[in-house]
Amino acid sequence: MSCSKTGIGLAGFGTVGSGVWKIIERNGGLINSRSQGAISIAIRKIAVRDLTKTRGADAPNDLFTTNLMDVVEDPSVDIVVELIGGTTAAFDLIAAALKAQKPVVTGNKALLAERGAELFALSAEMKTSIYFEAAVAGGIPIIKAIQESLIGNQIEDIVGIINGTSNYILQRMTEAGLGYPEALKEAKDLGYAEADETLDVNGWDAAHKAILLGSLAHGFLIDPTDVYVRGIEKITPLDISFASNLGYVVKLLSFVRLKENGAVEIRTQPSFISKKHILASVNGVFNAVAIKGDGLGESLFYGRGAGQEPTASSVISDLAEAARSIRNADSNRGFLPHRSDGQLVPIAETETSYYIRFSVKDQLGVIADISRILADVGLGISGTHSPVDPDNPDAEFVEMVFLLHSCRFGPLKTALAKVEELDCITARPVVFRIEKL
Repeated sequence: MSCSKTGIGLAGFGTVGSGVWKIIERNGGLINSRSQGAISIAIRKIAVRDLTKTRGADAPNDLFTTNLMDVVEDPSVDIVVELIGGTTAAFDLIAAALKAQKPVVTGNKALLAERGAELFALSAEMKTSIYFEAAVAGGIPIIKAIQESLIGNQIEDIVGIINGTSNYILQRMTEAGLGYPEALKEAKDLGYAEADETLDVNGWDAAHKAILLGSLAHGFLIDPTDVYVRGIEKITPLDISFASNLGYVVKLLSFVRLKENGAVEIRTQPSFISKKHILASVNGVFNAVAIKGDGLGESLFYGRGAGQEPTASSVISDLAEAARSIRNADSNRGFLPHRSDGQLVPIAETETSYYIRFSVKDQLGVIADISRILADVGLGISGTHSPVDPDNPDAEFVEMVFLLHSCRFGPLKTALAKVEELDCITARPVVFRIEKL
């Protein structure tokens, strides 16, 4: 079977956009052959901000335009690919494409996490698809795995390292003993971090991806303002060293967990995990997502979480699916919510073990004072550690680590607020969850 070419309108021709062009040029025939002639795609229009900018791929000049809406309005375009980022112009473009009943492919996790409710509602109204494999974990096909391969599973647990920039920075802080500023600079010099690294290091890039995974796994739209997010900016070599001595590594982890009452726990934050766990060995800019389903059991998805061709590969996968949808009106329409009663677990009710580091004056009664406050709210101590600095054994100020048994976050916050009022405390306590994966 053969078919005429499906026209693609590409909004954005930066790193990922030029990668999409390269793969179609190189493997367009392969895609057509694997689909037995059912899928043949060609880029018909490319919207960019600056026509004079040097590109990462050579495409004919007559394909380019500076009018973003040309990729929707051009009659030769059947599918619109949004790769410009942001949440304003990108929203307008996707909305226009859906209203024109042209399927959309996007890698814009921030837009879908923050304004997905509007776009998915419009998608359902217009019976037109939104595909977003490239929005989570780069080239790892995690979206299709949840939507298709695991459709018969209740997804009980998702734990992921889904921001490569933070993962690289933490690795360098661990292996080379770098401070956060030095590790960040190295990541920028190597091109792993953007000039504005904010979303990568403050946790929100990973959190947006976790929100999408949570919606897909559990069928309801999640409000980002209800999600607990912490980044890596304040992590110090001292805590990484303590973690290592205790048998842990520090990773920025995202969690999506189904509780017995049907509520979903979703959060992103730096955490301690055992050096023996498989996620501890995920280094550099690689991503990994561990999924537990009631039928599948446990499975791990691993690969490059960013980069030109890994991300472009996911875009191409969605393009192929979108091309099929044009030929079959009853095919997958991306994500459509199927629950209206979904609830998130309040962060105060979440439970883990904890590492707490207190900066204190070296005086009698410190351990007793802190222990009393923790005990008053029912928190159990599994161990304490206060190493002596051999270069300064008579130091006036010391670092003291408490390890706590599993407890709810709410009572811990209450206790820490009281501990901070003690005269012996010289800085705000440092808190890490100890995850048992």
